Amino acid sequence: MEWLLYKHSKLRVPQRRLTLTKVLLYVYFCGCVFSSVMDRFITKQPGSQGKRKLGLLQVELGADKDCTSTDDLSGGPSASKKCRNDGAVDTKFKWKKIESYGLDCDYGQLFIKPEADDIFQQLEKEVEYLSGDLTKIKVHGKWHDIPRKQAAYGDPNLTYTYSGVTLSPKPWIPVLEFIRSRLTEATGYTFNFVLVNRYNDGRDHMGEHRDDEKEMEETSPIASVSFGACRDFFFRHMASRGKSATCRIEPIKVQLEHGSLLMMNYPTNVYWYHSLPVRKTVKTSRINLTFRRVIPVKEKPEKK
Repeated sequence: MEWLLYKHSKLRVPQRRLTLTKVLLYVYFCGCVFSSVMDRFITKQPGSQGKRKLGLLQVELGADKDCTSTDDLSGGPSASKKCRNDGAVDTKFKWKKIESYGLDCDYGQLFIKPEADDIFQQLEKEVEYLSGDLTKIKVHGKWHDIPRKQAAYGDPNLTYTYSGVTLSPKPWIPVLEFIRSRLTEATGYTFNFVLVNRYNDGRDHMGEHRDDEKEMEETSPIASVSFGACRDFFFRHMASRGKSATCRIEPIKVQLEHGSLLMMNYPTNVYWYHSLPVRKTVKTSRINLTFRRVIPVKEKPEKK
């Protein structure tokens, strides 16, 4: 009898161990699946060495990073593009990488303060802003006054249309040529069009939108250069906007400083909206220049 009990007990021990092993493997598998799913909806802090952070990401907390990252964060078209061309690039410029789900940006100081101060004064004197009907935009079928001043400069045979308004750029002026030259030196990219926005104070603003107009070269970056008052600039993922949001991805805030450059690389404007909200505490003016690559208008053949 004792022998049967001993034999029975020996047979049951391995069964218990096998059951426990199955449970542990199941828990481990579920954890891996959960982690994989959450990685798609978590904003990663640059320089955090793999640590995840939920919430608002501010660029001033990021670490310097080489701008040749080829991580595909979009979940859609490949984002494996260098943020600079392969041409000669001045290495004196320091960059901070800003990344999230489908967002790829680079931020740095393009001009030191004395240069930025001088350029700001030249822009105030030389830029000619739009007037009349060109100061209105069409939103949801209604015309509204643009809550800032605007101007457009660029190469011949270009037009740029957004929100029901078509702009034909004025010829380049020396101060804009100088800024464009510095941009090429810093990034390796060339641009043929610039949209100038002047914000008188913190009440002037820009609503949420994407720069996805058909006249622009699809994969070319947009270079945003700022002078004057520092303003908060927000990115919001298209899937997390409004009441019909399909998921929750926290917005990203960047503080655009005097003399700074924000490179919005492809595919940022495919997935993310951006805005410059009202800031009533800001009492001084700001000028922002967004340099772009616009596809030239094909010259119509002469009629015989």
